[in-house]
Parts: sequence; C-alpha cells; structure tokens
Amino acid sequence: MTPLVTAAVLLAAVTHASWNAIAHKITDKLAGFALISGGGLVIGLAMAPFAGFPEARAWPYLLASAVIHIAYFALLMKSFRLGDFGQAYPIARGAAPLVVTVLAAVFAHEVPDGWAAAGVALSCAGLTGVALWGLRGHRPDWAAIGAALATGLTIAAYTVVDGLGVRASGSSLGYSAWLMAVQGCVIPAYAVSRWKGETLAVLRPFAGIGLAGAALCVAAYALVLWAQTKAELAPIAALRESSVIVGAAIGAVFFKEPFGAPRIAAAGLLAVGIGLMLHAK
Repeated sequence: MTPLVTAAVLLAAVTHASWNAIAHKITDKLAGFALISGGGLVIGLAMAPFAGFPEARAWPYLLASAVIHIAYFALLMKSFRLGDFGQAYPIARGAAPLVVTVLAAVFAHEVPDGWAAAGVALSCAGLTGVALWGLRGHRPDWAAIGAALATGLTIAAYTVVDGLGVRASGSSLGYSAWLMAVQGCVIPAYAVSRWKGETLAVLRPFAGIGLAGAALCVAAYALVLWAQTKAELAPIAALRESSVIVGAAIGAVFFKEPFGAPRIAAAGLLAVGIGLMLHAK
C-alpha cells in the first residue's frame, strides 16, 4: 500500500460515495440505475479503443463479475428503496472487507500479516460503528438490513473476482472498459422493456444527474481495479470502504441525517486501521 495506491483508493472512496448518493437522490430508482449503468456502458465503449484488450484468461472473471455486479445493482436499488442512505450504505459497504479478507486468503493466497489484519479489523469496527449508529432509536427494518447485507456479500464477491481478473487481463483500463460495457447492458434493457415508448419521458428528468453518477461510478471502480494490480485485495477493500464515512457526511449534509459523535469515533477507528495497513509489509 504505497502512498500513490492509498491516494487512488481514497479518491475512489469519495467518488463511490458520491455516485451512491446520486443514485439514492433520484426518486425513481430504476431510472437512476438505468442511467448510471447505461452511462457506464457508453463510457466503457468510448474507453475501449484506447485501452488494451483484456487477455483471454481474464474474460471468465470479467463475465462472472458482470453477473455479480448486476445482482449488486439490483440489491442496492432495493436497499435504497427500503432504508435511509445513512443506514443502507454503511451496512452494505461495511459487510464486505472481512469477507474479502477470507476470500482473498482462499482464492488469491493473500494472508494478511499481523499489522494488515489488525488494520482490516479496526477499519471494519469503524464501519460497523457507522452502520449501528444509523440504526439507533429506530425499530430495525429487517428487510432493509437483509438487502444491505446481501449487497455487501455481492461487493465482497466481485471485489475478489475482479482482483483476480484484472491481474490476468494485462490492462486494468481495458478490463475496466469492457466490464462497464458488458454489465451496463442489462438494467437499461430491462428498463426499456418495461417502459417501452415512455422510456425517454421517464429518463429525461434525471438524465443530467444520472449521467454524472455514471461518470463517477466508472472513475471510482477504474481506480480500484488499478490499485488491485499494485497491492493485496483485503487492505484495498477495507480502505475503499472509508467511503462509508464520506457517505455518512453526505447523508448529514444533503439528506439531513444526523452524523454525531459515534460516527466521529468510528471515523477515528477507520483512520487508525488505515495507518496500520500502511505500516504492513
């Protein structure tokens, strides 16, 4: 985890929280995700001629990741319908790093050393703190929590699959471009089949903000994929989920959701965890 890799993943965290906030803000969730996915498709196809074509051995991972990402988008849509942004987003993102740590050890043979393991654990504690603070004072909505946790499992799955795939691809930019192109077909196609002749009328009110979300989505994941070619998967996953703190701040500023001292403490734990991961060899 060099300073350059760390900076790239932290920038990815900010852009990721931003596009998720945009997706939450769009009242018609299907329209929002159709624009974000479809915008990713267009951006991916525009990038492809200027990026290396992924090696043949990377395509099974890329196609598997596209399927997982479609499930992720569907579950994220459901999470945002059922729960507040400040609750759904931290649970979804906070559930992923520990699962990634286990999967990376099994499939990528990346067993973290003591410092890295401690950093991941502390970071997850901070993320869990943010998630639990989002539940305070409310009767738990188990449907919303279940959808968010399932979203977290898909995040862990595509993180590991893409980590292996991008390393086999020979080009992180090419892998990013084709992944966006392949996965970006399904949700827009479903939306068009549902709305038919009314598609443009449904999408038009959200087009500007939705396409901005698409650009942020592509940038966020391209940064993460590049980072996965430079460092181990588990620390990157934990560091990327610092987006939870950004998401909590966005929820407080734009959605008037309280931030509070527990979230500040959680952010402190996350910062210490990041420091330990950077200390790891």
